[in-house]
Amino acid sequence: MAQITAADVNKLRQMTGVSMMECKKALTETDGDVDAAVKILRERGVAVAAKRAEKEVKQGVIAAKASADGNTIAMVEVNCETDFVAKNADFVAFVDTVAQAALDNDKDVAEVMADDLSAFISKTGENVKIRRSEKFSVAGTGKVASYIHMGGKVGVLLEVACGKAETLENAEFVEMVKDITLQIAAVSPKWLDRSVVPEADIAAEREIYAKQMEGQNKPANILEKIIDGKINKFFTENCLVDQVFVKDGELTITKLIAKVAKACGDEIKIVRYTRYQLGA
Repeated sequence: MAQITAADVNKLRQMTGVSMMECKKALTETDGDVDAAVKILRERGVAVAAKRAEKEVKQGVIAAKASADGNTIAMVEVNCETDFVAKNADFVAFVDTVAQAALDNDKDVAEVMADDLSAFISKTGENVKIRRSEKFSVAGTGKVASYIHMGGKVGVLLEVACGKAETLENAEFVEMVKDITLQIAAVSPKWLDRSVVPEADIAAEREIYAKQMEGQNKPANILEKIIDGKINKFFTENCLVDQVFVKDGELTITKLIAKVAKACGDEIKIVRYTRYQLGA
């Protein structure tokens, strides 16, 4: 039997918003397995959503760099030990250099910058790590964009395709692309659309909702419709194109794209996106 500590209980409480007593009971039943405890609490209906505990917070900066023509953008995350170093001008400048190297090279930027990194670590006396990088280049007619939020704590890369070159200069299209990067930063969608949601994730959600429905005196077909409704809500919360637009609650992202596409007389489609959160 695993020992359930106060820290374990508090962690589960932060993840689910459920009382300490209920959290402790669930952890006891699952022998300390946090994920299993979350599932139990959701099945009981006391945890509406299971927010996974954030991984260990790491200091650092996320930065992006675009090519002169704007058709390629690279984004990097560089970590350090303390917030003091992360805010230092030398560290910020080093991260900018890393972003430029990621833009200029197709190799792993950590390998490209290995000697520079060693020299910078010696200079600061603090461990620094080039954690990850990604680069988007426009394929065909379209636009790539980036957005860095909260002083480098969140970063977004986005590629949007269209059919006509003139659409790229349309003010509504330009604003829409920017707004979608803000949407991704603010709402953190897990997937682009329903087609890419793993079947295992959908099945797990259905199982939880079915457990929540147990004991209700309703016909099976009605219960199935309720579960279908909950799955649809799951999609609207987690799939970018189905999410409610943060700047206009009357629109989803799909409707926003359709509105701008009509104004431009063109076809517009989100191709891909990446969202970095510092330390996640």
